[in-house]
Amino acid sequence: MDTEAVDADVNGPADAPLEWDAVHWRAAEENVRRLRQRIFTASKAGDLKKVRSLQKLMLRSRANTLVSVRRVTEENAGRKTAGVDGKVVLTSPGKEALTEWMHRQTKPWHARPVRRVFIPKSNGKRRPLGIPVIVDRVLQARVKNALEPEWEAQFEPKSYGFRPGRGCHDAIGAIYQVVKGRDPKRRWILDADLAAAFDRIDHDHLLELLGTFPARGLVRDWLKAGVMDKGELAPTDEGVPQGGVISPVLMNIALHGMEKAAGVRYHYRSRGGLQTAPDSPVLIRYADDLVALCHSREHAEQVKAKLADWLTPRGLAFNEGKTRIVNLDDGFDFLGFNVRRYHDKLVLIKPSREAVRRIRRRLRMEMRVFEFSGGAPAVGSGGWSHSVSVGAGWRGS
Repeated sequence: MDTEAVDADVNGPADAPLEWDAVHWRAAEENVRRLRQRIFTASKAGDLKKVRSLQKLMLRSRANTLVSVRRVTEENAGRKTAGVDGKVVLTSPGKEALTEWMHRQTKPWHARPVRRVFIPKSNGKRRPLGIPVIVDRVLQARVKNALEPEWEAQFEPKSYGFRPGRGCHDAIGAIYQVVKGRDPKRRWILDADLAAAFDRIDHDHLLELLGTFPARGLVRDWLKAGVMDKGELAPTDEGVPQGGVISPVLMNIALHGMEKAAGVRYHYRSRGGLQTAPDSPVLIRYADDLVALCHSREHAEQVKAKLADWLTPRGLAFNEGKTRIVNLDDGFDFLGFNVRRYHDKLVLIKPSREAVRRIRRRLRMEMRVFEFSGGAPAVGSGGWSHSVSVGAGWRGS
């Protein structure tokens, strides 16, 4: 089915009443996917004028509105969590009304403050989340479909966090490819931690990176909307609220260019494709978690100094208490895994001690639920299956 046919099938006449349960979802998803691909292709080719034109088309697309409403109200984990207005949308009539209102809205929307909630972290502390109202979440999903493919065409090769088709196991696999073998060239690791990265991103620098993006003003409103905590409104002069649909993309945009800043260089080989230059460090990033694999301690120190200078105008800095330079023989933790070389020859990647403790705590909790409820643990919702996948470790091919 071509794009025009999909548009007609999904959108229908402008005044046609929407029936949520009769929407052709496969056609809607395909329409959005194709338009995302066109934005990606134009961005890859450096045709900014075409990128902006296609992004405007995406922001007007009824298929994009439909898909975004569905993602926020049916698929996202926080679909039953309300923002400051106390509203959620769970029924088909509610989704129909929300879709029609959003697609026909002509007046400028003013972003609402996010609601501050806290979730427990593995270290016993609590992580703050900012929950937008349902309309802002849908708008963010819609804007994300226009913004993300432009930047996906530009993002650096070894950035793995919150990107389509990539995950933490890909990042761990990339590390293995660098350190495997009896005599790896990069044995010194900058194990870096950024201090409260989501909370400190400089707004002006981020907005400058967005350039002439059609929804730049709306992104600015979300950044400046403020946080409602215990009935009091606090301004947000910096940072990206964790909990927003678009926040991970904004984080990746803010940190784009880190490889170049660290001195990473690539060259293209006809048989091997894109490869890191032999004398270059390798920087592997997952959102705000990163490691740089270097040839010597001095090399790692140089990379750290370059990155510190690069982070400053972005409002960011290293957490010096958690940032260190280590030898591969001493090992390091990354994304719940421990990477270490043993006996000068064997590189072993296994779950870190903290990850194992976290799994054990979760299993104990599952068993308590089982004992007191007289039923079975929730194995189908990521419980046991998640524990097994983490506990299996990494086996390089």
